Amino acid sequence: MAKKEDIELEIQQPETEVPATDEEKLVEEEAAEMKEQAKKTIQLIKEKAKEEDPKPGSAMTLRTILGGDFLTAEMVRRQIWLFVLMVVFCIVYVAIRYQCQQDMIAIDKLEKQLLDAKYKALSSSSTLTEKCRESHVLDALKQNKDSLLHISDQPPYIITVPE
Repeated sequence: MAKKEDIELEIQQPETEVPATDEEKLVEEEAAEMKEQAKKTIQLIKEKAKEEDPKPGSAMTLRTILGGDFLTAEMVRRQIWLFVLMVVFCIVYVAIRYQCQQDMIAIDKLEKQLLDAKYKALSSSSTLTEKCRESHVLDALKQNKDSLLHISDQPPYIITVPE
């Protein structure tokens, strides 16, 4: 049995030998020529059909770049770590952007809470100021008869201390 790589074309010869006529000789010559041509074609196909891609020429044109012809298997294999690095950077970029957006949302939420707390503190402070006024304190003392506190009728004394 012949190997897969070695393809042979065979011409079947008639089993009986009959004197060949001119036409038969012509047909045999054509068959021999076709056999030789087939062998040459198979040899060319074997040379061209390789596992590796041909190396691109040094002429890089815009057409080869846009067409993607320069992305051969060999070039991609040489630059695989660059592609991996680019993918890692893209993933890190997306993750950092997502985290930044989450932080911005949290900051906005906290700023709203801070503003609400400021408004509550301001309203509590104004309520306390209102209740601490002298007139309100006096009214509260008058309503509570059991308190010993009262407003003084005499002005305050100024005490001087010699130095």
